[in-house]
Amino acid sequence: MKRRRETTALFCAIALAFACVGAKSKQTFKPVRPSGIPDGITEAPRAEPANVPPGAVSKIAPQTRAVSVIVIDARSGEIFYEKNADAPRAAASTQKLLTALIVSERGFLDRPVTVEPVDTLAEPVKLNIKPGETYSRIELLRALLVKSPNDVARCLARDAAGSVDSFAELMNQKARELGATHSHFINPNGLPMSGQYSSARDLSIIAKAAYANSTIRSIVCLPQLVFRYANGRTRQLENTNKVLKKLSYCNGMKTGYTEAAGHCLIASGARPGRDIIVVVLGDSKAGVWQDASALLSWGLWM
Repeated sequence: MKRRRETTALFCAIALAFACVGAKSKQTFKPVRPSGIPDGITEAPRAEPANVPPGAVSKIAPQTRAVSVIVIDARSGEIFYEKNADAPRAAASTQKLLTALIVSERGFLDRPVTVEPVDTLAEPVKLNIKPGETYSRIELLRALLVKSPNDVARCLARDAAGSVDSFAELMNQKARELGATHSHFINPNGLPMSGQYSSARDLSIIAKAAYANSTIRSIVCLPQLVFRYANGRTRQLENTNKVLKKLSYCNGMKTGYTEAAGHCLIASGARPGRDIIVVVLGDSKAGVWQDASALLSWGLWM
C-alpha cells in the first residue's frame, strides 16, 4: 500500500512538471500584437508597424493652426472631427474640384476645346494656352487638377456652359444638389471676388462627390504629368499637393491659395477598410502641409 502511494505521488509530480513546462512554453510563445498597430489592420511582421504613423492611433485629433478644419469618411460622409467647419471662408483653388466634377459629369472628355481670348484673362497662375489652340477636355482637366492653372479653369467653364457666369450658376446648382448649401460661387477658379465663399463642411461634401468620380480620382493622385501644347512643345507639370508626395497613403486632392483665403488644402487618403477626406482652410504656408498630414494620418488610423 505504501509503495502504491509513493508510485501515485511520483506520477502526479511528473504530470505537474509537464503541465508547468507546457504552460510556460505556451506563455513564452504566445503571439502578441504590437501596441503600435491598430485593430483591423493585417499584420506583416517587422514591416507593418512602420506603415502606421507614430501617434496616429490617438482618439484625440491633433491640434491645428488652420482657421477651419473637417475630417470625414470619404465613403459614408461620417464626420470624425471638425473645427469652425461652418465659418464662411474663401476657398481659393480648392473650388476647382467642383469645376472638375461638373466638367467630368458632362462627359465627352475626348471632345476638342478651342481656346478663346476671354479664357486667357486669369492671373496669376496660368498654363499660357493661346487663343485658337485646341485641346481635349481630358487634357485640360488633367492640367487643372494637377497644376491648377486659372486660364484652363476658365476655358473649361466657358466650353461647358457658354460663359463663366453661366458656369457659376451650374456650380451653385450642383453644390445645392449635393447638400453644400452654405456656399456661393462666382467663378470656376477661386480667384477672389466679392460674395464668393464656401466652408470646410461644404467643401468636404463636394470633395466626397469628387472622390466618388473615377475620372477625378485617377487624376488627383498623379504626382506629375506631361502636358503637350498645340505646337508640340511639352511641359512637365508638378502636382501642387505636397502631402501627396510626402505620404504614401495620400491619394489626392486639391490645393488652394489666395491672400484672402490663406493656404488651403483638400487631401484624401486610403488604407484597407477606410477612405478619408481632410479639408484645411486658412492656414500658413508651412502649416497647411503639417496640419493636413497630421489629420490625414489620424483619420486613417485612429
